[in-house]
Amino acid sequence: MVWQRKDLLGLEELSSGEINLILETARSFKEVSSRQVKKVPALRGRTVVNLFFEPSTRTKTSFELAAKRLSADVLSFEVSTSSVSKGETIVDTARNIEAMKVDCFIVRHSVSGAPWLIARSVKAAVINAGDGCHEHPTQALLDLFTVRERFGRLAGLCLAIIGDIRHSRVARSNIWGFSKMGARVVVCGPPPLIPAGVEQMGCEVTYQLNEALSQADIVYLLRLQKERQRENFLPSLQEYSRLFGLDDSRYEGIRKPFFLMHPGPMNRGVEIKSALAEQSNSLILEQVTNGIAVRMAVLYLTMSGRR
Repeated sequence: MVWQRKDLLGLEELSSGEINLILETARSFKEVSSRQVKKVPALRGRTVVNLFFEPSTRTKTSFELAAKRLSADVLSFEVSTSSVSKGETIVDTARNIEAMKVDCFIVRHSVSGAPWLIARSVKAAVINAGDGCHEHPTQALLDLFTVRERFGRLAGLCLAIIGDIRHSRVARSNIWGFSKMGARVVVCGPPPLIPAGVEQMGCEVTYQLNEALSQADIVYLLRLQKERQRENFLPSLQEYSRLFGLDDSRYEGIRKPFFLMHPGPMNRGVEIKSALAEQSNSLILEQVTNGIAVRMAVLYLTMSGRR
């Protein structure tokens, strides 16, 4: 298969073949990070712009390292010191930067659809690094890559996503991605934090944590996204942690072997007891490591593989 898309805006629009192409390309790039000289000339002479309108640690750093390991030049955009603070629109911002002959925008924004709006307004490639409550495709891709590396397959596995499904772009991308690759996805959380009709995306719903944990090959924990909640969905963090947090008793009660994942940042003591994140079955740091290879693959395909 040959990559035909200008942009990567979400996994909903990708086929299983396109997802597999990204994962296979990432597999070939992972070895680069283990070299003494961690660099290949695949994107030499290209310019990548980190257009982040929201705070980020892992995603922004991972994209920057991925671009530099492909020998691309990287420009990190600072919203606080830009003309956006004076009222300039995001489209005008992108067009002005594109006029400086850049090749790719990596966009994170608090508004769902912002990367799509930029993508239809510029000729450069656009990669969605998280938009509102919509999608976070590269996070889901690195999750898929991590699970496939560990199990050797994706089809037939059960992924249980626990927590704030309503406000999670990571949950949406993972539901699309894992279900398209043949995995079974179960989501679990308090009823107010499970969006109506989420089953239509290809997942199952339960409101009982023990039921979700008993089926899972991978337990994927989400934090409560207070910054995106417009009303109070829960009485307290303590109540949420008591009913849906992973503590020692629940951990020890899981009879089926499983692996633990989290997109970060973790709220230790809320969705997970701190010590459990350090267990041998935790893939959390592997997710971070694999994020560089996956984002190298996405950058390479969108900028070199376009037709």
